Amino acid sequence: MQINQITIIGGGNLGVSISKGLLKLNEFSYDNIVISEKRDLRIEFLKNEGFKNIEKDNVKAIQNSNIIIISVKPQQIKDVLQEIKNALKSDEQIVLSTVTGFSLNEMNKILKDIPMARIMPNTAIEIKESMTCISFLNTNRDQETTIIDLFNKLGKTIILQEDLLDAVTVLGACGIAFALRFLRAATQGGIEIGFSAELSQLIVAQTVKGAAQLILENRSHPETEIDKVTTPQGITISGLNEMEHQGFSSALIKGLLTSYNKLKSITTNNNKNT
Repeated sequence: MQINQITIIGGGNLGVSISKGLLKLNEFSYDNIVISEKRDLRIEFLKNEGFKNIEKDNVKAIQNSNIIIISVKPQQIKDVLQEIKNALKSDEQIVLSTVTGFSLNEMNKILKDIPMARIMPNTAIEIKESMTCISFLNTNRDQETTIIDLFNKLGKTIILQEDLLDAVTVLGACGIAFALRFLRAATQGGIEIGFSAELSQLIVAQTVKGAAQLILENRSHPETEIDKVTTPQGITISGLNEMEHQGFSSALIKGLLTSYNKLKSITTNNNKNT
């Protein structure tokens, strides 16, 4: 499948992150990325970011694109799909949705057998470091290979059953915020023990990056790497034990479950209203 042009419907944070990631591939330019956005203030922002092809009309925005990425709020997706459905060409285009809580089955009720997929990236896609999970419907092997290859260039990609995508949204997409909140807290702790804010943040950010790379490259369990830096009666184990006494792991797990349960309730309400 040849990609000539990509349209992103929704110029919010994730849509812009995807666009910026595509531009870093050197396979795309501002000329073959179209962003559909209706808000005037956001359009002005997109222009200041260098984007040239900005449309308010979703139908016009998708006319010459092989790939259409819908990145809008859950309450907006049905209207968007209804708006574009008659303009889609089933043999030439594939529709991708980043929208949480709206299933491929519900999309298919509107789009009627158009090739489609749900994709769950995170905002690290902007720097080609996303964890993107994908589920397909009505697609052929060539289309699937094209999409997988594209998102592999923007980070790591996993194909999953759709019933796991809500969990992926929490762990992989919300997880960016959870990881950054840890980074922020550790930075504040660094300031307490004597570093400037800038230096503390640099030390913590590089440390977090290194920790993640150890797991990805060594394919080891986190506890294996933790054991390497926790000596008997040492300062690391003392700090870890105090964090656990204060509920560190428990709080993180409860936060994940709270986000997941809220997303499941949104999905249930969407299904009831369809």
